[in-house]
Amino acid sequence: MERPGEEASGERSPLLVTAREGSDILPGMTEDHEQGVEPQDDWRIVPVWRVEERGRKLSLRQARLWALVLESRFIECRLEPGPRGWQVWVAPENYDAACRELNLYVEENRNWPPFLPPVHPMKENTLPTLSILVLLATFHNLTNLDVKVFGHYPVDWLDIGNAHAGLILKGEWWRLVTALTLHADALHLISNLAIGGVFIVYLCRDLGSGLAWTLLLASGVCGNLANAYVQLPSHTSVGASTAVFGAVGILGALTMMRYRHHLRRRWPLPIAAALSLLVLLGTEGERTDLGAHLFGFMFGCLLGFVAELLVGYLGRPGRLANALLALASASVVLYAWWLAIGHSG
Repeated sequence: MERPGEEASGERSPLLVTAREGSDILPGMTEDHEQGVEPQDDWRIVPVWRVEERGRKLSLRQARLWALVLESRFIECRLEPGPRGWQVWVAPENYDAACRELNLYVEENRNWPPFLPPVHPMKENTLPTLSILVLLATFHNLTNLDVKVFGHYPVDWLDIGNAHAGLILKGEWWRLVTALTLHADALHLISNLAIGGVFIVYLCRDLGSGLAWTLLLASGVCGNLANAYVQLPSHTSVGASTAVFGAVGILGALTMMRYRHHLRRRWPLPIAAALSLLVLLGTEGERTDLGAHLFGFMFGCLLGFVAELLVGYLGRPGRLANALLALASASVVLYAWWLAIGHSG
């Protein structure tokens, strides 16, 4: 076995780490192997089996990491290539302390980052979600017919249900909900169903239909309310796109929170991707309400963060809880329309 002071011809120079005259790890990472302090000939190798259960070869990257750990504890060390990977050399008086510190480091970082959380899509929620989307399309056709409802004939659905900023701020809160179920024309409806349907189905399969629709309704309502505050009193808007971009924000936040330990430096990517989608899909068109899309997205992100924290702590809601949440969401929509029709008379 060669001593750290010996160096065969043609071999790479050893990397030296010293707590007294500064670290040579960073120069070593840039292939600059200038030595700071020459170690003594009696330095000892820290064997891999003293630190980890399996005696594998020590890579240069792992050896540098061990050296950083030792340097942080003010223990001088030296890195050298050996017959079975890289070797970490320390002074005899520091041998036991080095083994102890490296053992503590390995134990504290075992199984880190944690394993990816298991994903079990609720496929049974796909059909109910598609049924609700079909019901939304059916309601749009109903609004184009002269229908007598609760003695009111004819009903101007767009007039009594649009998100009129001035009227909302005067107390007609139901418009925050009813506007989400209305569409200006068939093209507006189809675009929301085609684009939003993908995100909504995926969200319902992830969280369950009840919780997903509750979050969608909440993000749409909050988005419309925030939009009413920043727009002129005469501003009006209709469409489910506020909730659709709420779905985009929810999914981005869920992904970011769920896989935050595995994204490392790229942790903002899910939100960045969702924001890019908002820019691509939510800013085009002459009649696009950018404010509603932006606020729906923002509240979707916020609700997604809260939902993932609760799901991580309590677990996904069961079948009964999802049914109750779905019933509550449907009741809010029906009650909002009941108030809208009653107020129109």
